[in-house]
Amino acid sequence: MAKKITVKDLLANTRLKIVTGEEYLDREIVTADISRPGLEMTGYFDYYAPERVQLMGITETSFAKRMSRDELLIIARKMMGSTTPGFVVSTGRELPPEFMQAAAEAKIPVMATELTSSQILSNMTYYLSGKLAERQSVHGVLIDIYGLGILITGDSGVGKSETALELVQRGHRLIADDRVDIYQQDEEHLIGEAPAILKNLMELRGVGIIDVLNLFGAGAVREHATVAFNLHLAKWEKDSEFDRLGNGEDKITIQGVDLPRMVLPVQTGRNLAVLIETATKNFRAKRMGFDATATFNQNLNHLIEENSHTDA
Repeated sequence: MAKKITVKDLLANTRLKIVTGEEYLDREIVTADISRPGLEMTGYFDYYAPERVQLMGITETSFAKRMSRDELLIIARKMMGSTTPGFVVSTGRELPPEFMQAAAEAKIPVMATELTSSQILSNMTYYLSGKLAERQSVHGVLIDIYGLGILITGDSGVGKSETALELVQRGHRLIADDRVDIYQQDEEHLIGEAPAILKNLMELRGVGIIDVLNLFGAGAVREHATVAFNLHLAKWEKDSEFDRLGNGEDKITIQGVDLPRMVLPVQTGRNLAVLIETATKNFRAKRMGFDATATFNQNLNHLIEENSHTDA
């Protein structure tokens, strides 16, 4: 489920500073949508969304100078809803005194920034979208390998955490062990992170819980990553069938996004860390247009054609 976000969180994670109402920073933000109340300044409130953070820039503050004090106070009080998290004024501008008065009456914090409206709008939307997005918990490990987020899944006891530890020792970065919280960034991308209680921690059978940040340093961990593909570790069995050429189109769907999936058989003597590194490099090469399987098929077809001409 999505996290609870307050104005205090927004203030701490975007380039905002508090102007007034510091004692009201516990007001909850329930949507990532930001309002630019231009029409509302003219008195049109039919589609006003009071539950959004309200952003006022050069246009709104300039228009306010054309209004009388009484008009401004009426408009400001209408904007200050019981669910309104806060007001933000951009581009180094100041809210009219009437707005400051109404904000104090409604116990709504006012924040300011030197950034333009477009810049702070982008910052706030990016932060709130990530924090308020619905999470799906996946049993597995998320590792940053060569800049790609690899979601490693598999049956309990197959060796996911041990393999992740070896990958960390080889210079890659742990994002989450045992449980990965995944949310949709947009129609095509998924972001994975560790639950707060498991951040930087890893459980190893026979050893216990270790703190990867403490043991291996800040370069061994990362807070979140875009999930590139799922690598599933499957116990090898005699009658099992696996994709030998790597040209399968296997996928899994998480949060409505299709994620490429590769199944890697686990067998005694196989160096899983090296295989996962190689699989990651191969995946990246394919995305760049270098497909070894396609090259093999072309060579095979060429050889067949040559043999057919020779037989003729």
